[in-house]
Amino acid sequence: MFMSLFYLIAALVVCITIHEASHAYVAYKLGDPTAKRDGRVSLNPLRHLDPLGTLAVFIFHIGWGKPVVINDRNFKYPVRDSALTALAGPISNLLTAFLIAIPLKHLDFSGVLVYLGFLLQSIFSLSIVLAVFNLIPLPPFDGSKILGLFIPSKYQHKYDFFMQRAMGYVVLVLLFDIYLLESLVSFSFVKVFIGISYDLISGFILSNT
Repeated sequence: MFMSLFYLIAALVVCITIHEASHAYVAYKLGDPTAKRDGRVSLNPLRHLDPLGTLAVFIFHIGWGKPVVINDRNFKYPVRDSALTALAGPISNLLTAFLIAIPLKHLDFSGVLVYLGFLLQSIFSLSIVLAVFNLIPLPPFDGSKILGLFIPSKYQHKYDFFMQRAMGYVVLVLLFDIYLLESLVSFSFVKVFIGISYDLISGFILSNT
C-alpha cells in the first residue's frame, strides 16, 4: 500500500510539473509573460504543486496542480493562442509517455531495477490518463479551451461566459459519477471513457516505440 502510494505521488509530481510547465512555456512563447513572471516556466515541482491538490492525493488518491494564470489579451490571436496553450499540457504528457515507453519496452527491469520499472510504468500510465482527462471538452479542463477554437467568433463571448458558469456544475457531476454512482451501481462513465482511451493510446504508443 505504501509503495503504491509512493509511486502514485512520484508520478503525479512528474506529470503535473511537465503539464503545467508546458502551459507556461507555450503561453510565454506566444507573447504572454504572466506565467513567466510567476515563475511557472520551470521544471521545479514546487512551482506547480497545489497544496490542496497534494493533500487530496493522500485522501482520495487523486491530485491536481496549481493552475497556470494567463492573460489572453497579451496574445496576438487570443482564441487560437489560448487553445494552443491549453493543448500544450496534454501534448506534453503524451510525449512523456512516448519517451518513457522506450525503456519500458526495450530494457530489462529485473532485480533491484524492478522499482525503477514500477516508477516508469506509473509515470507512463498517469501521463496518458492526465492527457485524456484534460482533453474532456468541459471546464475546468484544457479541452474546453481547445473546443473554443472551433466556436464562431460572434458566439465566443457567450461560450466563455457559459464555460465559466458551468465549471462548478461539471465538477459536481464528475464527483457524482466517479464516487457516488460507482458506489451505487459499480459503474462510472468517466472511468469507462478514460479506460477505453487509455487502452487505445497506450496500445498505439507501445506498438510504435
